[in-house]
Amino acid sequence: MPAPYTGGCLCGAVRYRLDGEPLTFYACHCTDCQRRTGTGFALSMVVERKSLQLEQGKPVHYAVKLADGRSKTGVVCAACNSRLWGEPAKLPDIAIIQPGTLDDTSWLRPVAHIWTRSAQPWFQFPKDAVLFEGQPAPGELRKIWLERTRKS
Repeated sequence: MPAPYTGGCLCGAVRYRLDGEPLTFYACHCTDCQRRTGTGFALSMVVERKSLQLEQGKPVHYAVKLADGRSKTGVVCAACNSRLWGEPAKLPDIAIIQPGTLDDTSWLRPVAHIWTRSAQPWFQFPKDAVLFEGQPAPGELRKIWLERTRKS
């Protein structure tokens, strides 16, 4: 499904638009993502930050310092606290959209599952899933995304 894509928070106060294609889309099973989402994994869609346009509302930025010194930063709706996207400090040109906030999610399918060694024992990976026990090499998830989109 070609851009643009639209999305927003749970209560509808914040709306955004993506004008560019995703760089990749994956499921992360690390313990940070499990704790942040309160579930077994998190879905993440990496996009160029310049393609992300705020159309409505005034989201707030958050920053969390983890016990090991790492920081997590992102954007949430001030009214309903829906997490909309992350903003990695080390990668200022990208944003990591929470793809469940998109209006149409019917076309989404993760290209890979990462940090599978931390996956909950009840989770069953799809038979054809690409799996990484930890963090894949830089660019690997992008490469898989491009291979998949060229086949479509």
